[in-house]
Amino acid sequence: MLSADGERISVAYDAPAAPSPLVFVVAHGFTGGWRRPDNRAIAALLSEFGGVVSYDSRGHGESSGVTTLGDDEVLDLDAAIGWARWLGAADVVTVGFSMGGSVVLRQAALAGPRDRETPQAVVSVSAAGFWFYKGTPPTRLLHRAVETSQGRSILRWGFHTRVTDREWEHPYPLSPSEAAELIAPLPLLVVHGDQDPYFPVEHARSLVAAAAAGAARRGVQDRTVGWIEPGFGHAESAASLAADVVTRIGAWAADTVSLGSGRA
Repeated sequence: MLSADGERISVAYDAPAAPSPLVFVVAHGFTGGWRRPDNRAIAALLSEFGGVVSYDSRGHGESSGVTTLGDDEVLDLDAAIGWARWLGAADVVTVGFSMGGSVVLRQAALAGPRDRETPQAVVSVSAAGFWFYKGTPPTRLLHRAVETSQGRSILRWGFHTRVTDREWEHPYPLSPSEAAELIAPLPLLVVHGDQDPYFPVEHARSLVAAAAAGAARRGVQDRTVGWIEPGFGHAESAASLAADVVTRIGAWAADTVSLGSGRA
């Protein structure tokens, strides 16, 4: 699979447990990938509700290029959605974790309402609400890793993650909260744990509030739902240990697209 700018993107497909027009497209977090056990566990749970397309974003795993930490990764998600459509998906729901949670928001905001790559619904799990956050020890460590040559070497050899050495310049990419403002009336589910060591729940609340404000400003329906999950940690590592949360995400997605398509 190729992105619009020519990166080779490694992709996988898990067939649904029963025939379904729904396909989930899963965007992993930083240093993640579709082959990791936590991602495989999530795909298995979601496949109870529809097919699952998983992929390595650029700079990760078997994909080419370098990660831009959520900027150009929108093109990878575009390609994965296009591949899901090629497989025959009538309904696509994007599900992103951490960095991927930001990517699904930005991709939905940047896609036109009639674009082939526009999903029917979006699920953002453990995403940051805004860029450059350094308010917790893990985020400060992450910034040191991606901003130094030594840190990038450790990420490359220890985590199979190749990070760009180019800093973002003005104008910065659309932030997750700015993206959330533009998503309505597309259904959006924001999931966040109250034990997230990276991003406190204020990040999720900023996304939900931004989505509501954007819908009100444009006079469209706000179909955003926010779940603050007790005891839930961060992204895929938490989700793979919380089968009930992933199952509820799958059920929400299936119900939401069924209602939207008139199949309920």
